[in-house]
Amino acid sequence: MKRPIWSSEVTAAGLLDMKPGEFRSLVEAGHLPRPYEIAPGKLRWKTEMLEKIANGDAVEGGIVW
Repeated sequence: MKRPIWSSEVTAAGLLDMKPGEFRSLVEAGHLPRPYEIAPGKLRWKTEMLEKIANGDAVEGGIVW
């Protein structure tokens, strides 16, 4: 199965082994990146960016959010 390019909040939380509420709190606090609005009312996170965060590559790669 192909991995999605964009992740919903539920999928994004699952990628980081969190409940959606935990994930949302960390996003709101600025500890995780905010989503992109890819269409009116459709908020999504870049799956590749979430994988870099999970692998610890976000700091070295200089991802800024």
